[in-house]
Amino acid sequence: MSAPAADGSVPAGLAALLAEALAGGTGLPVTWHATHPVTGEPIAVTAGALPAPPSEGVPPASVDALAGSLDVTEAAGQLARLVVPGLADWATVTVLGDDGAPARSAVAHRDPALVPAVATYISRRVTAPRDQASLATALRSGEPVQMREIGSDLGPDAQPDPEVRAAWRALDPTSSLFVPLVARGESFGVLSLVNGADRPPHDAAEIAAAVRVARRAAVALDNARLYERQLQVAETLQHSLLTPPPQPAGLALAVRYRPASQHALVGGDWYDAFEQSDGATSLVIGDVVGHNVEAASAMAQLRSAVRTLAYDRPDSPAGTLERVDRVLAGLHVGTLATALVARLERPGADGSRTLRWSSAGHLPPLLVHPDGRTRLLSTPPERMLGTDEPARRTDHEATVAPGDTVLLCTDGLVEAGRVGIDEGLARVADAVVDLAGLAPGALCDRLLSRLVPDRAEDDVAVLAVRCLPTGED
Repeated sequence: MSAPAADGSVPAGLAALLAEALAGGTGLPVTWHATHPVTGEPIAVTAGALPAPPSEGVPPASVDALAGSLDVTEAAGQLARLVVPGLADWATVTVLGDDGAPARSAVAHRDPALVPAVATYISRRVTAPRDQASLATALRSGEPVQMREIGSDLGPDAQPDPEVRAAWRALDPTSSLFVPLVARGESFGVLSLVNGADRPPHDAAEIAAAVRVARRAAVALDNARLYERQLQVAETLQHSLLTPPPQPAGLALAVRYRPASQHALVGGDWYDAFEQSDGATSLVIGDVVGHNVEAASAMAQLRSAVRTLAYDRPDSPAGTLERVDRVLAGLHVGTLATALVARLERPGADGSRTLRWSSAGHLPPLLVHPDGRTRLLSTPPERMLGTDEPARRTDHEATVAPGDTVLLCTDGLVEAGRVGIDEGLARVADAVVDLAGLAPGALCDRLLSRLVPDRAEDDVAVLAVRCLPTGED
């Protein structure tokens, strides 16, 4: 660190570092003690005498805005764009994976036309030992590492790939600064700031500003990393639960699940189907309130409770839901959900089956005949699961003839496009008119493609079961 000049003045870069390091942003008077370079006498420089630190080039509010993103790649891209051109001619943000190797990166350049060149250089270059050592030192020490001059070992002649050499010449880097991204005591990435020939190496004030920016941004990036890890756990759990259905004799079952795109692939919708010991087939569909990790966790608990209680005692659907009510209340499970539990009984002499169901505030089943006619099996509404006062549940019955299909779904299918429940149910009924002849799986696929946009706002679960004519097992 440089001492004051002979006249007692303090270099601007040193002043910025002192104001940051000593005052710590508190605004309190701070005195820095040093020795006069000529007389050797002790001198004191107060923070009030220091010149104001130069602009960081990146407003703190802009960095704090990164906290609004829970996507690591998106947040890294925002950070790279924020620091250019205020702190560098071009920048890269590298985030390490769980194995310690670079997993994701983002780039930015003051000239948008050169962004592809940065991407080519970063992704395909052969790194030199000095380059690797600088990155490793920054990660290991948690402190910035500067290359004031980029030597020939990092130049184009060291790159065997002609496209990388061309990218280097277009970028013409002359100096760089590696600033670690540190949060919660862990170095998990690096913000690399690179200047070209028209810009000098970073001075002390710019380094201090870069550290401040990286420090604030690292918290937001780490929050996104933690959230993504939670999502991965939730996705694994959800996929392990939403398994392919059984194919009981005389029935054809198909299920589909599509997550809400804006909620990162997890939600509270679920389906289930399993055979009972008495030969009936149980069908379940439900929707936990919410579209996040908590909803997926609650869904797992509720699905397991319904499945266990329904199989342990082949009760009526209403009886099963009443027992679920008691379990949720007794164990103080704070989950609100809609659910429909159904039993498709064994076939009679004519091949038809009785469908028994009970609904806890869920959408009604849709009965689809082979000729495309439909019947919405509407019933008086009953309470959702998880309400304060368990309700008396009611069973309902309908006959399912050979060739008929029973369609169960969650509200993501019905309300896609932000339409109301009644309008949405009518739209589903209209959509299946010319799909009734398709196999259940194809029917589900066509319904989703017709009614649900690629970027749906809600997750969707669909279950279709067809009563096969005799001899079509």
